[in-house]
Amino acid sequence: MTPDILEKPKYPDVDVQLVGEDGNAFAILGICYRAAQRQGVPAEDVKAFMQEAIAGDYDHLLVTCQKWFAVC
Repeated sequence: MTPDILEKPKYPDVDVQLVGEDGNAFAILGICYRAAQRQGVPAEDVKAFMQEAIAGDYDHLLVTCQKWFAVC
C-alpha cells in the first residue's frame, strides 16, 4: 500500500521534516501533529489523521504521513 506519487497530499502546505529525525513512531506522530496545528489544520482533521496513522504498522504510519502532508 504505497501512495500514488502523482497524488497530492491532503494538506500539501503542511511540511513535515522526517528525514534525519528520530524514526520512533511516537516522534513521527508528534512532528506531524505539531506541524498540522501550526498550519491551522482543523482539529477534526488532525484527529482523523492521528486515528488513521495509528491504525496499522510503522509502514502504514509513514504512508499515512505522505497521504496527508508534504513529507521531506
